[in-house]
Amino acid sequence: MARKRHTAEEIVAKLRQVDVLMAQGKPVSDAVRAIAVTEVTYYRWRNEYGGLKGDQVKRLKELESENTRLRRAISDLTLDKLILQEAARGNF
Repeated sequence: MARKRHTAEEIVAKLRQVDVLMAQGKPVSDAVRAIAVTEVTYYRWRNEYGGLKGDQVKRLKELESENTRLRRAISDLTLDKLILQEAARGNF
């Protein structure tokens, strides 16, 4: 079975759908089955996106990508610094 990658907005919508179904009295297992994911996936999504709204999810993804970009820049600069230190000592 092919895996489908859900967007963050789709995940938030599906979590809301489960909340509505559970408010109507359906058990968690039936509500999760209605959105076509496993219970493990549902609980993982709930931990990550539980209280977020659509615009907050977008902002979270933007911050995560910016954080990744900055970490990469820091590692590049640190590597350059170490190379220059080695060259200054005369250890080629």
